[in-house]
Amino acid sequence: MITTDFRPGSPCWIDLGTPDLGATAGFYRAVFGWEFETGGPETAGYGIFKLNGRTVGGLGRLTEEGARSAWMIYFNTPDARTAAQTTERAGGRVRVAPVDADGEGMMAQLTDPLGGQFAVWQPGTSQGLEAVDMPGTLAWTELYTTDATAARDFYGSLFDWQTSDIPLPGGGGTYTLVTPAGCGEERMQGGIMQLPREHLALNDGRPYWHPVFGVTDCDATVAAITGNGGAVQMGPEDMEGVGRLAVCQDPSGADFVALAPASDAGGSGAGQG
Repeated sequence: MITTDFRPGSPCWIDLGTPDLGATAGFYRAVFGWEFETGGPETAGYGIFKLNGRTVGGLGRLTEEGARSAWMIYFNTPDARTAAQTTERAGGRVRVAPVDADGEGMMAQLTDPLGGQFAVWQPGTSQGLEAVDMPGTLAWTELYTTDATAARDFYGSLFDWQTSDIPLPGGGGTYTLVTPAGCGEERMQGGIMQLPREHLALNDGRPYWHPVFGVTDCDATVAAITGNGGAVQMGPEDMEGVGRLAVCQDPSGADFVALAPASDAGGSGAGQG
């Protein structure tokens, strides 16, 4: 499970780049009950999503030319500059060089050697998310990639993740489970799934990360998503030992998973398939 006791390599922040702040904020308010607090003109409209007064993510305008609207997952690091250097040495790319965020922390946005985009956060006065692993908040992270072994090696070298593989139903390969270094299985935080390039059309064949949000009723959440201009790529469907889930998109095309976890899920994989 994801917690707010962030360890190196654990997901600690998420934010979304969108072409329409107002419409996107309205969509997530209707679906998850999030309230959006804008940072004002000095932040170019970047603001915070809150649920019951606690921060659950960020929202800003798309800033990269040609970028699609997508959720960005930030992983805790003790040193953002070292993380950026390690990424470049491994064949990845630094998209946004390490920058101080007014003392709250240091951020860098990176691309892994296969093309998957992610970010790191070196905490200062802000550790990151204030609510996780409950309905309407981040519950799991997932990477769809063209080479799970290469991805596991890269992120393992960067974050020292512990990983284990489980078979997918129907002989569909394996799913790699991710846990922060030195933590038990109860701290499992995400997964890596290998897919052929043609199954990654949402990102023009390149790997991508997406968040999994916990919900109490997957079917009701899907109805809210489609009723407010979003779409469903897969589901809702039941996955043994995981729960009932659906792979969804908001009106701007940003993808995420809605998961009503099974009572016995215990932190095993989320959006497999």
